[in-house]
Amino acid sequence: MREQRRSRRIAMTPEERDAFLGEERTCRVGTVGADGPHVTPLWFVWHGEAIWLTSIVKSQRWADVQRDPRVTVLVDAGDGFGELRGVEIRGRARPVGETPRTGEPNDELVEPERLFGAKYAGGTFAHDGRHAWLQVVPDKIVSWDFRKMGLG
Repeated sequence: MREQRRSRRIAMTPEERDAFLGEERTCRVGTVGADGPHVTPLWFVWHGEAIWLTSIVKSQRWADVQRDPRVTVLVDAGDGFGELRGVEIRGRARPVGETPRTGEPNDELVEPERLFGAKYAGGTFAHDGRHAWLQVVPDKIVSWDFRKMGLG
């Protein structure tokens, strides 16, 4: 993975990044569509140094990833300038498990599904036969936390 070169003074530590990605609920996923960029919000989990996305398989996002797996995932938070913080992950999306996901046993998905159920669904992950999993292992991670600038 390529290291962040700019703004290292406001970059999150790995521990700060992991905590931030564990707390935040919504990311924006940028894909490359036939007509250009396409950005959509999704829920996600961070596990095993990868971001895990569950996507409807009959979506533009899913079609884009099948054509070109390069994605950017952005998670950010903060209201005032001095509170802004975020993580940008660039990588390639890889489908994991059956498509669509109906619950076939898959050791690779046990923990992402447990984390997703805990984060969004009161502890239980439900397979709906419409979604499937995408794993994005970062090629590059850029993070920032403007609170480190002491402006607030």
